[in-house]
Amino acid sequence: MKEAFHTRAGTEDDIQEIVWLLNSAYRGESSRAGWTTEADLIGGDVRTDEADVRSVMGRPGSRFLLLCNEDGGLQGCVNLQVQSAAVYLGMFAVRPGFQGRGLGRQLLSAAEKWTTEAERTRIVMWVICVRKELIDWYCRMGFRDTGERREFREDGLSGPHLRPLEFMILEKEIAAVR
Repeated sequence: MKEAFHTRAGTEDDIQEIVWLLNSAYRGESSRAGWTTEADLIGGDVRTDEADVRSVMGRPGSRFLLLCNEDGGLQGCVNLQVQSAAVYLGMFAVRPGFQGRGLGRQLLSAAEKWTTEAERTRIVMWVICVRKELIDWYCRMGFRDTGERREFREDGLSGPHLRPLEFMILEKEIAAVR
C-alpha cells in the first residue's frame, strides 16, 4: 500500500523540524543518504538555524509549505516568497531517505498551485551552478536557465565553501488559473 502525503502551511511551531530537515538534506553525513547533498561543496552540518527560518517565515508574502505523512511527520518543505511579479522558491528539501519517491514533484506541484493562488505566473529559484543532477531535475520539471549568475558568498551561518561557488538563476512559467 502506498503511503499518503499531504501539504499544509508551516507555522512557528514547525521551525525546529524545518531546520532539522534542511540541515539533514543538505549538510553533513546524513545528507549523503539522498541525492541533494552539498556536503562535498560546503563544509559543516549547518544549512540554516532557527533564527534564519523564523526570519524567512516572518517576511511579508512568505509561506512555508510542508509535506507530511499520514501521521503528520515532516517529509519535505519549501519556502515561497511573493516578490513583485514572481514567487521566489527556496529552502526546498525532502527527507534524504525519502528522496527519489516523487515527493519533491508533489511538493513542487503544491508550490505551483500556491503561486497561481498568489496571482503570480512565474517561479524563480537560485541553484548552485555545479549541481548538475539537481539542475537537470529542475529542467525536467519545466524550469529553464535564465543565463543569470550570482555570487554565492559565505554567510557565516552555513559552513565554509570547499571551492568557489556561484548561483544559477532558474525560472518556470506557470499557467494562470482562469
